[in-house]
Amino acid sequence: MKKIVLPLAFVALVVLLLSGSYPGSTDDMSKAQAQTSTAPHPNIIFILTDDMRKDDLNYMPKTKALLQNKGMTFENAFVSHALCCPARATIMRGQYAHNTGVLSNSATDSSSTTSGGWQAYKANGNEADNVATRLDAAGYRTGLFGKYLNGYMDSTTDIPNGWDRWFATQGAYFNYDANDQGTITHFGTTASDYQTDVLSKKTKTFISYSASLGKPFFAYVAPKAPHEPATPAPRYVHTIYDGVKAPRLPSFNEADVSDKPPWIRQLPRLSDAAKAAIDNRHEKRVETLQGVDDLVEGVVNSLNNAGVMNNTYVFFTSDNGWHHGEHRIPNGKWRPYEEDIHMPLLVRGPDPAAGSAPEVQQGSTYRLAVNTDYLPTFTNLAGVQTPPYVDGRSLKPVLDGSVTTWRNAILLEAAADHSPAYAGIRTVNSSTTSTTSKGKYVEYEGGERELYDLNADPYELTDKYNANTPPAGLVSRVQALKSCGTIPDPDQPTKVTCQAAEDGP
Repeated sequence: MKKIVLPLAFVALVVLLLSGSYPGSTDDMSKAQAQTSTAPHPNIIFILTDDMRKDDLNYMPKTKALLQNKGMTFENAFVSHALCCPARATIMRGQYAHNTGVLSNSATDSSSTTSGGWQAYKANGNEADNVATRLDAAGYRTGLFGKYLNGYMDSTTDIPNGWDRWFATQGAYFNYDANDQGTITHFGTTASDYQTDVLSKKTKTFISYSASLGKPFFAYVAPKAPHEPATPAPRYVHTIYDGVKAPRLPSFNEADVSDKPPWIRQLPRLSDAAKAAIDNRHEKRVETLQGVDDLVEGVVNSLNNAGVMNNTYVFFTSDNGWHHGEHRIPNGKWRPYEEDIHMPLLVRGPDPAAGSAPEVQQGSTYRLAVNTDYLPTFTNLAGVQTPPYVDGRSLKPVLDGSVTTWRNAILLEAAADHSPAYAGIRTVNSSTTSTTSKGKYVEYEGGERELYDLNADPYELTDKYNANTPPAGLVSRVQALKSCGTIPDPDQPTKVTCQAAEDGP
């Protein structure tokens, strides 16, 4: 065999190509291997459902097996403003709604012409600085898949700052449009067009490709489910949960609402037809969540297949809850009742190495979490400085078990889009056990008040408010919370930071 002698220059070029150190190679496989070997910043997956109640998690066995059983369950996780766009703006910015300026779903709501929807979010400067821009600037590859903010797709095909991969959807589960990297793509009515499945596929591709680049990544995955019209994937129509009934909590079709505000007192008892409609809607919602259950399984499998589960955090939660006839309310959200504000929150952390402590302890925690906490949690995990405007706090010390002191209250708030505006407080006085002391006090615009002892009355059947003996401590704390901000304002001596207001006296 004739011996082939290669020129030294060619040999050097081959070495450079194999090592990935040739000029212009910025996101190559060798860098991926180097970053993996030096434990890069962790990947973060944030899965956000739409209108999902806390107890809806009971119908998602794959999610429970893959996230709940292998991570932490927050038993006291809440949203402050139980409406889609305000809740999502809070997640993006880590601020209560009165600080994001996003108080409703639409810019054209009669009560909030300048404070609703994506338009208000953008006008208030929130797109310039948020969780995506912060992580992107720190070297993360960022991707959004699903619902962004109400009103976005109606107005623009632009891609907001901070997002490397953009696949934003609006509309129904079938026959909808998506903004795919600035290009509007239409999806039809075939089984492969089902929105949750499309989001799953896009997310899995993002995970695989990002992992191959060796860059840390952040995926914001926001399926429409189980939001109305709650259309299940064809494979789940009338299958596993065919005929399932909506929960019948003690507050369902409440017999005596004489202690409730007038807008509840005027509601009639639910008829048989109304109950049947609630059950029918619940079955469709549950069946629709099966597609999300598959999405969660697909995400975890993709992380494992890419070899990055040992350096990834997966969060699963919802933007707000939903009513199934509690307090005679046949459907809807935005109210301060538990069905609307009490959220599922599961967190699975990196798989621990043999003999090492987990980054996320397994089991339940009763620490009080709220949706202002996501941005500071993600920046903390990523090793990025938390923005000074943030109202929330990092959940990392809760996740790893290093927490000592913690908040004992959060703010509840809403604009006057569906009833009088309100501001309230949800308390958890001791946050370490299931026997914690907890309560709720709400002040409505116009003078109505509600007060509940949630230990003795978890379903809010008996309003304890007495105008002759108002709960002075809670009244003063609501005043502090509803105007709280990041920095004390010398022109408003009663204004305090939100964290101080949550911690109380």
